[in-house]
Amino acid sequence: MKLATFTHLGRRSLGMIVDGHIVDLPACDPSIPASMLALLQAGPDAMSRARNAAASSGTYYPLPAVRLLAPVPNPSKYLAIGMNYRRHVEEALRHGMKVPDTQVWFNKQVSCINGPYDAVHLPKVSSQLDYEVELGVVIGQRCRHVTPEQARSVIAGYTVCNDFTVRDWQLRSPTMTIGKSFDTTGPCGPWLVTDDEIADPHDLSMRLLVNGEVRQSESTSSMVHDIYAQIAYLSTVMTLEPGDLIATGTPSGVGVAMSPQVFLKVGDVVRAEIDGIGYIENHVIAEPTPNDFSENQMQECGNLDSSKG
Repeated sequence: MKLATFTHLGRRSLGMIVDGHIVDLPACDPSIPASMLALLQAGPDAMSRARNAAASSGTYYPLPAVRLLAPVPNPSKYLAIGMNYRRHVEEALRHGMKVPDTQVWFNKQVSCINGPYDAVHLPKVSSQLDYEVELGVVIGQRCRHVTPEQARSVIAGYTVCNDFTVRDWQLRSPTMTIGKSFDTTGPCGPWLVTDDEIADPHDLSMRLLVNGEVRQSESTSSMVHDIYAQIAYLSTVMTLEPGDLIATGTPSGVGVAMSPQVFLKVGDVVRAEIDGIGYIENHVIAEPTPNDFSENQMQECGNLDSSKG
C-alpha cells in the first residue's frame, strides 16, 4: 500500500494511492483512523480495514486535486544516522573529518518536518544550506531491545527523506542537532510505502538532483550499518514508537564535500528520488519574515503539484 496524509478543500485526512487517485480512507470506513499516526498505533486490524476500504467504491480524488503532506506529520522522534555510506565516509576522510567506528546518531527536531513538495527556507542566518537524500524508515509498532533478526517485523514502511542541513550551524555543535533542525528542512514523502511492497530495502537506487543535475546517486546496498542493525542499536537505548522516523544515511556527493563547496541558493529546485517509493521535490526560497506571510501562506508557498511522486 501507498498511504498518504493529505488535505482537500482544507480538510486533512488519510488516503491510499490507487491508479493516480487518492482514496479517502476514513470517508470510506469511519472506523479507520483519520491520521497516519493513529492508524499505525491502531495496529494490524486497522491496516487490514484500510486495505479493504481502498477496494471499495468510496470517496476518492485525483492526485492533482489534493495537497500531500509529510506521511507522518507528527512523529514522536526523527532520528538520523551519519556517515553510513562507504563513499560518503571516504569523502569525509578526504576533507579531514573524523569518522567514528560506531553508529553515529543525531536528532532532527520534529518541528523541521515538511511536505514532499513544499518550499524549504534558506535561513537568514546562513548561506550554507545543503542536501542529503535518504531512505526513511517508519516504525510500525512499539518496541525495545529488538534484535537485527526481528527488526523488519517492526517496520511499517518506507518514505523518501531529504535531510537538508545548515552546515555552519551543524559544525557549531558536536551533536549536529542544531544544524539539522531548522524549520522546513525535513521534507519527506510523498507517501508511506508499506514494508510488504518492498522486496529488499537494501537494494533500492536513490538519486538527488539540483536543477536537473544529478548530485547523488547510490544504492542502499552500500550502507555501512544496514537498517536492521540501526533499529537494533537504537532500540537498545530507547523505546521506538509507531510513527517514529529513521533516516538511514546519505551517500556521497553532498555540496559541502565538493571542491569548491557548492551550497543551495534561492531558486534552486531539489529533487530526491528512490526507486520503488517515489520522489519529493522542493523549491529553495528565502526565509520569510513574520510580516511577509501568514502561517497558512508560508505553508503553501512553493507547494508543487502533489500528483508527482
